[in-house]
Amino acid sequence: MGKIFYLMGKSSSGKDTIYNKLLQNEKLKLQKIVLYTTRPIRAGEENGIHYYYVDEKKADELVEAGKVIELRAYDTFYGVWKYFTVHDDQIDLEKSDYLMIGTIESFQKTKAYFGSERVVPIMIELDDGVRLQRALDRERREEHPRYEEMCRRFLADSIDFSPEKKKEAEIEKEFYNQNLEECLCEIEEYILSNK
Repeated sequence: MGKIFYLMGKSSSGKDTIYNKLLQNEKLKLQKIVLYTTRPIRAGEENGIHYYYVDEKKADELVEAGKVIELRAYDTFYGVWKYFTVHDDQIDLEKSDYLMIGTIESFQKTKAYFGSERVVPIMIELDDGVRLQRALDRERREEHPRYEEMCRRFLADSIDFSPEKKKEAEIEKEFYNQNLEECLCEIEEYILSNK
């Protein structure tokens, strides 16, 4: 029986780096599930690799077809951006274990869809000051930095990843990303013990 290991964390906590390293870990043999989004593509991102970038019309078609497992809509400084998981040909829990990335809300919906015995939470934590500096550094590299959106996300994370929401989602273990290699080793052990 395959499992979905669900990686979560506040923005700029290092979850994208951890996600990519875990996918490359040959011991873990985790398959990638690419999420869908209506947000604009960022510099250095590729369609089908980072996300499937779709317009509102395509998002609505997938919802109407009953293929959307979970969907989150964020009222950003630049308009509403949607992020969602589609039950497409990517997921076969009879054959593989998977790694997903998202929020507590998306984790809860994915767990409700597939069952709690098949979806394992992995929560990444990091000092807020370090996260804010990382977010600022990332935005400065963009051709058109979106500082307003960066600030909105940083503040929204305090609510979205509150201790109450973690408790409600039954997330009991957290991994601190102060040292990337140590954090990855702890997560690897955790995944192997939960397979």
